[in-house]
Amino acid sequence: MKIGELARRTGCRVVTIRYYEREGLLPAPARSEANYRLYGENHVERLAFIRHCRALDMTLDEIRALLDCHDHPDRPCREADDLIDAHLDHVAARIAQLQALERSLQALRARCRGQRSAGECGILDALAHPSTETIDGVSGDSQVHVPGVHPRI
Repeated sequence: MKIGELARRTGCRVVTIRYYEREGLLPAPARSEANYRLYGENHVERLAFIRHCRALDMTLDEIRALLDCHDHPDRPCREADDLIDAHLDHVAARIAQLQALERSLQALRARCRGQRSAGECGILDALAHPSTETIDGVSGDSQVHVPGVHPRI
């Protein structure tokens, strides 16, 4: 099958498939006489594996390590266990960051109830004059933003 068919069957964009090839996650496909990429069922299965890992927010390095385990079925699965344990730790840390971010936003929201003009708004004032004091344990100059948790506007 050509790349367009692989994209349709897996719900993955063509550009992403090519990216995974460049990154070495997908093996290079055979080529037709006209130099079209020709993919097989092994590509469909591997791409489904990669997409499932990405849905679990795994990095490309984590996916590479899991694919290596997958590609060597006779090896012990301890490496996969360790990788998932480390990923769980990472997720727990992100949850803690998000909870701190929520507390900070709640404290910011409590500074104004929409009763005044924008020039007197406690939220806008706090954003314009950030302090290094902590608001409910979150430093005003810390990196509390957790990427990928809200839609693009």
